[in-house]
Amino acid sequence: MIDMPPLQFAHVNGIRMGFYEAGPKTDTPPLVLCHGWPELAFSWRYQIKALSEAGIRVIAPDQRGYGATDCPEPVEAYDIEHLTGDLVGLLDHLGIDKAIFVGHDWGGFVVWQMPLRYLERVAGVVGLNTPHTNRAWADPIELLRARFGADMYIVQFQDGAHEPDRIFGSRVEQTFDFFMRKPLPRNDAPSAEPPVAGIGALPKVNLAFPQIVASYDGKLDPRQPFLSSEEMQVFVDTFTRTGFTGGINWYRNMSRNWQRSADLDHIVRVPSLMIMAENDRVLPPSAADGMEKLVPDLEKYLVRDSGHWTQQEKPDEVSAKLIEWRRRRFG
Repeated sequence: MIDMPPLQFAHVNGIRMGFYEAGPKTDTPPLVLCHGWPELAFSWRYQIKALSEAGIRVIAPDQRGYGATDCPEPVEAYDIEHLTGDLVGLLDHLGIDKAIFVGHDWGGFVVWQMPLRYLERVAGVVGLNTPHTNRAWADPIELLRARFGADMYIVQFQDGAHEPDRIFGSRVEQTFDFFMRKPLPRNDAPSAEPPVAGIGALPKVNLAFPQIVASYDGKLDPRQPFLSSEEMQVFVDTFTRTGFTGGINWYRNMSRNWQRSADLDHIVRVPSLMIMAENDRVLPPSAADGMEKLVPDLEKYLVRDSGHWTQQEKPDEVSAKLIEWRRRRFG
């Protein structure tokens, strides 16, 4: 297992944020690595090491509600305005003018929002698996409910009784054993549904994740895990301590985010890179089709034979592409 840099803390945007930093402080613009759900800054451990050894300054926070960072109680404290404001506050704390924001999964959604809201603080954006999309034509939760039903995990996450949080929190090791595996070969997997505007594509598979986890037996799962036992323990120990509510609260703000973005210009006006994973069932490469209309300065790169957890499944390839693109576009 790769060691992380020392954990540091910053008081930003009303919370205490834990973050990791490596590489020369003189390097600019630095890369800020933003994780998804259910993950941590630790998910970027390979990239932190590779980029810093290449002379690139890199910063990876545990985001709001995760790991070493505070977990406020109000659901509204996890809307996109807070999440992007946290990253600006982190730049302010470190005395950084502009950064390249790199985001995977939910972190990808956050970093694509950064140039829409704080263009003067953004040098570039990299989306890992998560594409930038235009604003949905209707409330995204209602669109998901209409297409996939009430059992779809994002729809379930809207439950005010926090039943999904309880299921995951009472079965932490089971939860990560289910999620952190490579997908089956592509010819064994069902195709994706057509994309929903503003949401993207989702697979024709069972998306009732809380119920799957509740009855899951890893011994019967033909998919191969990609974490070592020591790496798995980091996730299990951390989420045993924190629970899952903070991260799930990000999903509980999807309707609020949609409502409050009606007047936002969704064109991304900075150099951008979209890294896609060939076998991601939830965020397939096809979800990035047409991004060029919203991101004029866009480069795309496909990581083959990788599922959803791209920076951990294919760490060397992801790190190499980040280093190459950063050097070519920013020196």
